[in-house]
Amino acid sequence: MRLIFKIVSRDEWRAAVAKGVFEGSAVDVADGYIHFSEAGQLRDTARKHFAGRDDLMLISIDADRLDPAPIWEPSRGGALFPHLYGPMPVSAAVEARALIVDAEASALLEFGR
Repeated sequence: MRLIFKIVSRDEWRAAVAKGVFEGSAVDVADGYIHFSEAGQLRDTARKHFAGRDDLMLISIDADRLDPAPIWEPSRGGALFPHLYGPMPVSAAVEARALIVDAEASALLEFGR
């Protein structure tokens, strides 16, 4: 299992669970693919896009359950980030945890499901 991660709002995740599929946040839809991060990229992703938010979920996804498979493409500073060109079935998620990112994104505070 290769885990990748998505940070979403609680409302976005609730809607995805109800529908059975996550079609992306506004930035994903605008870019034409769903943005994911690997574990080592989470802190920078949180800092850049989610600092100071307390309405978040951290979704752990088994990349092997995605069809089509995610494509690792260069992004910030040339680092390879996983992108999914299509909707993500909620069944690919192996864990969903509440997440708070402090104002400086120096701490990612995870809580229960």
